[in-house]
Amino acid sequence: MERIIHGEKLEIIPLGAGNEVGRSCIVLKFRGKTVMFDCGIHPALTGQNALPGFDEIEVQDVDLLLVTHFHLDHSGALPYFLTKTSFGGITYMTHPTKAILKLLFSDYVKVSNIGLDSERLYSPQDLILALEKVRLIDYHQEMEQNGINFWCYNAGHVLGAAMFMVEIAGIKVLYTGDYSCEEDRHLLPAKVPDMPVDILIVESTYGVQIHEPRLDRERLFTTTVQNIVKNGGRCLLPVFALGRAQELLLILDEYWDSHQEIQHIPIYYASSLAKKCMTVFQTYINMMGESVRRQFEQGHNPFVFKHISNLKSMDYFDDNTASVVMASPGMLQNGQSRDLFERWCQDPQNGLVLTGYCVENTLAKDLLSQPREITATDGSIKQLLMSVNYISFSAHADFAQTSNFIKQLKPSYVVLVHGDSNEMSRLKVALERKFTMNVVAPVNCQTVEFTFPVKINAKILKKNDFPHEGIIVRKDPEHMILPVDSLPDYTSIGLNRFSQKLHVPYTYSLRVLQYLIKSLFPNVTTTMTDTFCYLTVESLVKVTPESSGQILLEWSAEPISDMIADTIALMIMQVTTNPNPALLQGINDVENNDRKLKFLIALLEKRFSCVTCDFNRRIINIKKSEHEVVINWDTQEVVGTLDVLENCVREILKNVVNI
Repeated sequence: MERIIHGEKLEIIPLGAGNEVGRSCIVLKFRGKTVMFDCGIHPALTGQNALPGFDEIEVQDVDLLLVTHFHLDHSGALPYFLTKTSFGGITYMTHPTKAILKLLFSDYVKVSNIGLDSERLYSPQDLILALEKVRLIDYHQEMEQNGINFWCYNAGHVLGAAMFMVEIAGIKVLYTGDYSCEEDRHLLPAKVPDMPVDILIVESTYGVQIHEPRLDRERLFTTTVQNIVKNGGRCLLPVFALGRAQELLLILDEYWDSHQEIQHIPIYYASSLAKKCMTVFQTYINMMGESVRRQFEQGHNPFVFKHISNLKSMDYFDDNTASVVMASPGMLQNGQSRDLFERWCQDPQNGLVLTGYCVENTLAKDLLSQPREITATDGSIKQLLMSVNYISFSAHADFAQTSNFIKQLKPSYVVLVHGDSNEMSRLKVALERKFTMNVVAPVNCQTVEFTFPVKINAKILKKNDFPHEGIIVRKDPEHMILPVDSLPDYTSIGLNRFSQKLHVPYTYSLRVLQYLIKSLFPNVTTTMTDTFCYLTVESLVKVTPESSGQILLEWSAEPISDMIADTIALMIMQVTTNPNPALLQGINDVENNDRKLKFLIALLEKRFSCVTCDFNRRIINIKKSEHEVVINWDTQEVVGTLDVLENCVREILKNVVNI
């Protein structure tokens, strides 16, 4: 049996990434299930301030945590959440994501431990405990957890990045995380699901911007780098240690290999972490783009670079000649990229090339406005004379990709996350204009509600003796329809029946009461004894006249009985307080009819010595000698054993009726 329940409420709450880029953490609540997508930190903040708003939800109610990829703004709060909160659900991510996070978290903990104790979110021991709790999932592998069905698709952002589809009670929600529909040297494009979804939660990092063609960007990038170093300058490329860095390494190594005139200029990758993670990239070649896979099949590993050296530490760095240095972090908050920037920023021969998205309140974002001076980490003021260039290789969808993605997916609703407020608001307007759909852009901790009709498939138990009605019971993961009386047999639910009584003032006769109730309900029976009488209405409600000038209503509490009792009570109160003319006429007719009956009985008693009457049944019995006559007052029927006696009684009845 299938039933549709109208008005099931679904909630989406961004605990982070609501009108901002950073600390991605989106919560989905539906039908008693709670799913958390991502658990990141904010790159521009430190300590507890960098965390999502975990206090806004009941953490212990989260059933499932799905992490899309290894970037810290999507995963950095994971060890804290798994070891410092009451979360007791299950965590999933892809194989490459966990492999890289193990190395990435270790590096992050080392850097964090340099700062203040109050800013440390977790220890190395917390990291080990957290990763032990993480389970793995492959692309397109369907899983189920506590009534939640979920699977994932390639997101095309970094190695192992996933878009998660969650289905609860037939309602599908797709969370993209960071995604890109453009294939590059080492990554396949995002996989668009081949099914419609009800809600799409999609990143809006670049808003309505359109990326330049990939080859044009590569050409501009390599030309810019070459122009800086050919004149003896140092070229600094701040990057995330993993992700876009690998794409840029492939581009630079290929370009250097085809340009012999610059091969004497060294390229350094200042990241011991990246060197460790390169093993992971080589392990998962099968998940990469066609170009990388083809080279690997031909016996060439593209991640073994000819012209790029790993820089173990700044102690080994010869800073007396032109060079290209790729260093992290990508937004120049601290670390080697910040140290090199402050060392080189006052030389006009040097150049900075920013290649990724720059979050608000970071030095990288500030440099896009070309300031004349910057404040160094030691508080000193330095002139900014080096060139600053921005060439985006960020693997985030632009407006064209997002529009095409929505066009193919046809979601009922779109929720925008992971974008600053300006970009997000512009994208919201553009999408609503283009698709005439409902697009929302919530801020952090704002609850967005959607209402869906939900189909429930339930099996009927005890089919052979099943009554006309039953009750739907959910015992995850299925539903059952049970007769009410069978609830204790199949569930822990007990049954209780409530009897209700109601006294209503009433001043008319029992006959009038019968007349009133029969005018509304066809099934009314009268029960008489020597001491009391009562009416039973539709076999559900008992109506008893009392000597105190009241009517007592009694019934077992259930919807139909409640309705009948309410109707009778309302009618009696109306008759007693404010009867309408038609109702008064009916009451008068009943009372006049009763008066005639009593007058008939009085006449018969004067004429005959033995007259009995069942007033409630409206039957009169007359005996004379061995003969008998019976009168049915309601039908005016007269039946006797002696014709003379019967005719006499009929004549008396006729005269009374015609009065």
